[in-house]
Amino acid sequence: MDERIPVTVVTDDDETTIEVGRGENLRDTLLAHGFPVYGAVSKHANCGGRGLCATCTVEVDPAPEPTHWHDAAAARFGYPRLSCCIEVEDPLRVRLLDKYVWGQIFPRRPDAP
Repeated sequence: MDERIPVTVVTDDDETTIEVGRGENLRDTLLAHGFPVYGAVSKHANCGGRGLCATCTVEVDPAPEPTHWHDAAAARFGYPRLSCCIEVEDPLRVRLLDKYVWGQIFPRRPDAP
């Protein structure tokens, strides 16, 4: 039987919990549930989840141990993680980020939670 794990997805105006199969790729799961992990341009031109373009970034809590060089650097310096490099093994809280142009993220407003 497929073990299901809760993943709470947070956007600016909503919070939704989805059930994800253990070991499923976070990027693929978010896209399958209609959550935008890309910006306006990168949703059409990206690496397809191979960890090369760095445009599918999300904030994850608790952050799993990195398995990819980019995620190792992100974890070390406190940057968002690549959703394509995360396999869901434990319950997660995922915050989707506002993006523009390529994969750049908007600076978080000081008054934002």
